[in-house]
Amino acid sequence: MAMSIGVPKEIKDQEYRVGLVPSSVQELKSFGHDVFIETQAGAGIDISDNDYREAGATIVQTAQEVFDKAKLIIKVKEPQSQETALLKPDHILFTYLHLAPNKILTQQLLASGCTAIAYETVTDLNGGLPLLAPMSEVAGRMSIQAGAHCLEKTQGGRGILLGGVPGLKPAKVVILGGGVVGTNAATMAVGLEAHVVVIDKSLPRLRALNSIFANKIDTVYATHLAIEKAILTADLVIGAVLVPGAEAPKLLTKKMVASMQKGSVLIDVSIDQGGCFESSRPTSYSHPTYIESGVVHYCVTNMPGGVPRTSTFALNHATLPFVLELANKGCQQALRDNAYLLQGLNIYEGQVTHQAVAKALGYPNAFDHRQLFSHK
Repeated sequence: MAMSIGVPKEIKDQEYRVGLVPSSVQELKSFGHDVFIETQAGAGIDISDNDYREAGATIVQTAQEVFDKAKLIIKVKEPQSQETALLKPDHILFTYLHLAPNKILTQQLLASGCTAIAYETVTDLNGGLPLLAPMSEVAGRMSIQAGAHCLEKTQGGRGILLGGVPGLKPAKVVILGGGVVGTNAATMAVGLEAHVVVIDKSLPRLRALNSIFANKIDTVYATHLAIEKAILTADLVIGAVLVPGAEAPKLLTKKMVASMQKGSVLIDVSIDQGGCFESSRPTSYSHPTYIESGVVHYCVTNMPGGVPRTSTFALNHATLPFVLELANKGCQQALRDNAYLLQGLNIYEGQVTHQAVAKALGYPNAFDHRQLFSHK
């Protein structure tokens, strides 16, 4: 049975990514599905309405039309208030949600009655997060670019070049978390010849990083004291911690931030999950930074949106197999058949279904995913 699939234009500040690219549309059309794209949805990354038409999509003029015509809604960022108002009980929403720090959005989704599946909590055979990984790779690499820029004096930074020059020490970059974001941040920082310190609580991960970087970085086991000591002399700190579905732990208190060198920089890649610095608050590309306690904070909630073409295609490569499964089988059968996709289910029939999200927001009765559809 054909599925009607809709892609609205993203409306978050400075967000130019798009849920489906033409090649993904063409793949869905080959299975007989109908795809509706809001006009100019891909304009920000040089994908025209005609490109979508040639792939088989129907172009509609408004987001309202997309939501009216489609059952499966494919987005990139969490729906904004004007979008949640368009959701109905028969909608399946597939996008990044990051609900743990966002009770208002959670309440709006619950009230809509829709089924909401979050990219960031879909898992894989190895326990990884395959739909978060591409954007984590992008954000990790961008964090060093952003940090280098913020360290410039005109941006409020210390006026330090990350790699230094002959006769002068390079900048010290401390990366909190050695996962996908942290590894990609380290790759960029090492390439710029900075002094890189990665702090993580997993010894196997620290061993792996030592091997990957052939001892070009320092690895430190994570304790409160180790973090506190490392940041005192840091020029740039990257917050790269993640607890899937849950709110990020606060690794730096405001007191610790105040102890840092004036003009040093914090890049909080964890801000989508509430941030890992106590002094963090969400920012946008229109106003990406602020200074608190003399420290520059960069807390943009859609960092990969700064390179939307790269990010869109990387994300589509990861999401398309799951979109096809939802479209080809229907939502309930796809969730029954694919335990990894089922981990992405956050909202169903007016209830929070992901345990970490429920715990973070104070919802006591999260569903047991293994029994979710046993009665169907």
